Amino acid sequence: METTALAPGSSVRRGGTLGLAALAPIAWGSGYYVTETFLPPDRPLFGATVRALPFGLLLLAFRPRLPSGAWWWRSLLLGTLNIGAFFALIFVAAYRLPGGTAATLTATAPLVVMLVAWGLVGERPRAASLLGGAVGAVGVALLVLRADFAVDPIGVAASFGAVALSSVGFVLVKRWEPPVDLLTFTAWQLVAGGLVLLPVALLVEGTPPALDLPAVGGFLYLGLAGTVMAYVVWFRGLRLLPAAAVSLVGLLNPVAGTVIGVALAGEAFGGAQALGLLLVLTGILAGQPAVVDRLRRRTPVSAGDGDPDLGRLEVGVGVDDAEAVHAGQAGLHRDLELLAGHRARGREVHPGAVLEALHGEDRAFTARVDAGEQELLHRRHLRHRRREADLPLRLLALRRLVGRGLAR
Repeated sequence: METTALAPGSSVRRGGTLGLAALAPIAWGSGYYVTETFLPPDRPLFGATVRALPFGLLLLAFRPRLPSGAWWWRSLLLGTLNIGAFFALIFVAAYRLPGGTAATLTATAPLVVMLVAWGLVGERPRAASLLGGAVGAVGVALLVLRADFAVDPIGVAASFGAVALSSVGFVLVKRWEPPVDLLTFTAWQLVAGGLVLLPVALLVEGTPPALDLPAVGGFLYLGLAGTVMAYVVWFRGLRLLPAAAVSLVGLLNPVAGTVIGVALAGEAFGGAQALGLLLVLTGILAGQPAVVDRLRRRTPVSAGDGDPDLGRLEVGVGVDDAEAVHAGQAGLHRDLELLAGHRARGREVHPGAVLEALHGEDRAFTARVDAGEQELLHRRHLRHRRREADLPLRLLALRRLVGRGLAR
């Protein structure tokens, strides 16, 4: 599995990365108003093609590097999943379903992304994150559903298809380590997705329409802010953060669309919409893995835990630290198993050798952990391993005492 993650202890960097990733759904949400106000009507496939292909080529002009080897088909696959097929299916859903219904169905995306990430990259979703995604989806329904709620099987299938395909594409972005920077990586996907969309747009919508100055400005905004910038920060978040964290902030998409619609287009906003907005924001915040970790760390340890100082340590140990923790545990296990093997073969094992091995491995392990986390981690692991070694040490000490007594 090819993944990249932020270093342990980088809580501030994780927050900054998540904040940048949140700009993507906000930009996408603002695109509804720009599309309805400035772009040619009834040309969504043309608009999607213009957003992807020209700006992907523009990025390639600044980053002139083509894929090589397996990255030809990977770029084509990612561009199809994240851009081409996604936009095409959203187009079908938008035409066959009321806007509120389509938005509500696509609000299930965080849940799907979490489940796909579990299967493809081994990120098991937490119950709090799944609950946050469900609460957020209910909030989106209250925020955007109207009295014209309707269910069309083809439209529903298109919405869920768009969610499923883009979720797989997003997780593959996390799984595959590109051989280039994110700008070039994004350019490959935009060009591939645009090339997939181009023949479909020409076949379905015919020749491109004439564009006036407001339409050109609208496409420039959607291309630069709503596509290039949005996908770069979104892909960066997916590569560096847990899938649950990034997918949940995607619920800001309908929130941004609603807020801009109310502020600039005078759309209605009542009690149901206010409750929906509150639920969406609550789901996003409560489902964040970092928030869950912080709440758990504030829970006092029990009286029998043996180290009350741990209850006062408020340091960051998130899901990004799991790999380093597991590596440290494996090293400790190896030393204990080696010492146990020596003891089983009748060799003399001094009790201090076990603790010395634990201390040595612990020092090497904690050297890789930021200062704010090392005290919590090494105390927990050292305490756990001491408990594992405690029984054989006591038996060894008892054997020596008995031997001395017999010698006398």
